[in-house]
Amino acid sequence: MKNLLVVLGFTSLFFGCKKEVLDLDPISEIGSNEFYSTPEEVELATIAIYDGLQNVPLREFAITEMRSDNTRTKASEGDWAQFESFSITPTNQQVAIYWTVNYNVIFRANRVIENLDVVPSGSFRDQLEGEAKFSRALAHFNLVRAYGDIPIIDKVIGITESEFFERDPVDLVLDFITADLQDAAELLPPKGALEFGRATSGAAKGLLAKVFLNRANYSQAEMLLSSILSSGEYSLEDDYRDVFYNEGNDEILFAIPYLNDDINESQDFSFEMTAGGVRSGLNYLTNDFLARMNPQDSVRNGVLQNPVNFLEVGKYLSSSANARLCGNDWIVLRLADIYLLYVEAKMAGQLKTQNLDAIAAFNAVRQRVRLSTLATDGSAEITLDMLLNERRFELAFENHRLHDLIRTGQALSVLGNFAATEGYNFTSTDLLLPIPQREMNVSGGRLVQNPGYN
Repeated sequence: MKNLLVVLGFTSLFFGCKKEVLDLDPISEIGSNEFYSTPEEVELATIAIYDGLQNVPLREFAITEMRSDNTRTKASEGDWAQFESFSITPTNQQVAIYWTVNYNVIFRANRVIENLDVVPSGSFRDQLEGEAKFSRALAHFNLVRAYGDIPIIDKVIGITESEFFERDPVDLVLDFITADLQDAAELLPPKGALEFGRATSGAAKGLLAKVFLNRANYSQAEMLLSSILSSGEYSLEDDYRDVFYNEGNDEILFAIPYLNDDINESQDFSFEMTAGGVRSGLNYLTNDFLARMNPQDSVRNGVLQNPVNFLEVGKYLSSSANARLCGNDWIVLRLADIYLLYVEAKMAGQLKTQNLDAIAAFNAVRQRVRLSTLATDGSAEITLDMLLNERRFELAFENHRLHDLIRTGQALSVLGNFAATEGYNFTSTDLLLPIPQREMNVSGGRLVQNPGYN
């Protein structure tokens, strides 16, 4: 990795790696030179990747939802207010943490990949390699969308290998991610072959399709999305609420599991996003989001808003005894997302489509929540605005909105108008986060700051 995480010890790599269904005992105080000698140890290292992934969603909403027109802080508190006002500084703590936790996942994935030789060739080795490459790709994808040009890390490096600090162009990063996900899609088994929470071929294909859409490669994206929709492996939940509270359901392509009231396996984003205490609170609904909610969309509205306080997010209400030890899983990819990405692929960069397959996919999402559907006789059309609006409310507070606007070229106009209404200034440089100042310092000048940040 190209930051101080390269010197993380083996203890921190594996501490607390017991997971909801990935139930392996944690190991501590073992040096890496004494480990990775058996297939079982490499699998344990693979489980540790998922432990690292648990840290990624904790404050991801700040750099995604709060930088969009979806959410804000309760009272413009501290560094958090920088996200909603598009005034982020390189010293912002959450910007630095997001960089760190994603590179930590990459570090763990590279540990597995470099030690695969102790695992005999066959399906088990393929699976472990696929899981590592999927996770490495996901973390790089998180980073490249957040920061733009980033260092590609394709091996475990030492702290003296300072040449790895330099940023690689976005296109090269996306090439690297694509190769990892193509490998993962081939190496990983389908849904049902592994415990819930581990990567599968469907998850790799879904993420790869999203990468292709980011590159305007619509035909490749469509092919992958179509294969997922026709596979029979996934189905929409009958009840929208069950997507989030009937965990491990058949709509999920990939999720990061957590456990209630477990000091190592819980999360606190549920607390921050749905309550936040008396004086503070994060990820509150913006006036724009509230104004654009459709009263007829009562099924989703009843889940999106906290019934105790309609200004608070309601998707991740916790049942934990400890308010900050929540067990709500974080959904990375689900079938409704795939349906709507399929519509986007069929639209192929245009502002509308009358394609009947696209309309069928669009209707499937709306039928589930009992909203009106489009005619299927060839007379109806889906516009880009309709698609973005459907994604906004179907996937609200799942950290997609900002990326959707950027990917479809609508961010400058939509967020520019939103910012002006709120009294903020939004420019093209706000599409990327600043490189964390502490990483700039460690790099000895090799990391160059993004435009618009001092």
